Amino acid sequence: MTADPDLEHGLPIRLLHDRVLVRLEGNEGERRSSVGIVIPATASMGRRLSWATAVGVGPHVRSIVAGDRVLFDPDDRSEVELHGREYVLLRERDVHAVAAQRVEPDATGLYL
Repeated sequence: MTADPDLEHGLPIRLLHDRVLVRLEGNEGERRSSVGIVIPATASMGRRLSWATAVGVGPHVRSIVAGDRVLFDPDDRSEVELHGREYVLLRERDVHAVAAQRVEPDATGLYL
């Protein structure tokens, strides 16, 4: 597994194949709109994707490295707890987009 040592302190696992281990960003509960209106977690909205930070990747992952922000569907996830922290385990093909410094601004995007 390739892990970012600044993000995690030696995770006790080795990811296999095309797996990506991510840590969710922020609180999945209530959130605020751009004008400051509080939207409760129970509010019904369309299918909403979530951002997370990749903390480890398997040896066959091609487009993601530890430290990247990834966009994925939170309904298609497997959760795991390591050292008392919650993580999500994804396949690379379940990631919809990658946000990273190495992605060029005029690029057409990363396709999985």
